[in-house]
Amino acid sequence: MPQLRQLERTYPDEVLVIGVHSPKHPWERDTAALGQAVVRYGIEHPVINDRDFTVWRAYAVHAWPTLMFLDPAGRIVGKHEGEISFADLDRVVGQMLDEFRRDGLLHPRPVPIALERAKRREAELLFPGKVLADASSRRLFIADSGHHRVVVASLDGVVQHLIGHGEPGGSDGAFGTARLNNPLGMAFDGRFLYVADQANHAIRRIDLPGRRVETVAGTGEQARFLQRGGVARQVPLNSPWDVARRDDTLFIAMAGLHQIWALNLASGEIAPWAGSGREAIADGPRLTAALAQPSGLALAPNRLYFADSETSSLRWVDLGPPHEVHTIVGEGLFEFGDRDGVGSVVRLQHPLGVAYSTYLTREVLCVADSYNHKVKVCYPDERRVETLFGNGRPGLVNGIGAIVQFDEPGGLSAAGDRLFIADTNNHAIRVGDLLGQAVTTLPIVLS
Repeated sequence: MPQLRQLERTYPDEVLVIGVHSPKHPWERDTAALGQAVVRYGIEHPVINDRDFTVWRAYAVHAWPTLMFLDPAGRIVGKHEGEISFADLDRVVGQMLDEFRRDGLLHPRPVPIALERAKRREAELLFPGKVLADASSRRLFIADSGHHRVVVASLDGVVQHLIGHGEPGGSDGAFGTARLNNPLGMAFDGRFLYVADQANHAIRRIDLPGRRVETVAGTGEQARFLQRGGVARQVPLNSPWDVARRDDTLFIAMAGLHQIWALNLASGEIAPWAGSGREAIADGPRLTAALAQPSGLALAPNRLYFADSETSSLRWVDLGPPHEVHTIVGEGLFEFGDRDGVGSVVRLQHPLGVAYSTYLTREVLCVADSYNHKVKVCYPDERRVETLFGNGRPGLVNGIGAIVQFDEPGGLSAAGDRLFIADTNNHAIRVGDLLGQAVTTLPIVLS
């Protein structure tokens, strides 16, 4: 496993940023889990775990996110609810600093902060977010998200290619020089591997025979408002989390806009395909339905399934008429838990990945129930969900039945009777046997 080391960093001597984490889901209250998230996303300011909402109540917070501005004496001088652009934030903070300087209130001094970062080792993974198994070519594609690269291996874990420089960035080019930034979901057509490059707000295409990476959608800037679509390279995107390809259409789980988009690979045009942009759970015609951070996609013959993470729900869209959105399980933004069953009884907790597969001769949807540390199986037409692997406790334990443990599994992909699992916080790829129901850890070996 990647080893952590302590670093010292001196913050700008006039502004100190303090993050306050007031958790929505039960698992997010765990301090160790919060620490993993801080390391994973490279957060370089101190973060308070406000697990009991003490700070939330003290500052009369009502929304995620909320910014509170304090002067040098600790008095509240401003508040902003919701997202804010960097330009606007920079302007507001700059005006405050100008005022404090004039009044002689600033006494700048460095503040040393201890940080944790991960050491990189060539053959190790770091927070792998998604995985894609291709049975026909017997290849496994791993979004090695924490290392900002894609690992191409055999289905047995022997590494064939490392794609990406390893440091975050958005440049195109050869395998060893191109830069990605938190790559996640992938789709493969036999030659090209399409990647949801989440933190670059872009879709990248990897030419495997040509050994090159290029950007096919997104400007590199984060879309701040709903977009109408257009020429794919000219339209800003917002946190693409997963992709799924059918013929000349690449479906994109655009988590940041609460929509599913479609990229026409032949014409180079991109546009919203499902979801109005309103964050909620509401079925109906695909462009007026409401989604909430779709984060995992899975294609079936006539349906596009997706994990709608913020409503802890499983849903699908018709690929043909009537082109409507349907909910299998899930009730709302604040209805979550860990309960198997049928229909409205079922509770998930922030699922991030889905995979369409065959289980015991039946076509099913496998689900990475991320914050419950489980892999579950869903029978869509029955609206029935059952635990397949995992006992709900975070950890890394192989075996059969109730002893198996994961730590925030985020992506799934099936190849035959094997289900490959991106076990994100364990920095590992796990393999579930859909027949024998045993779980093992896949060794990643440099060739």
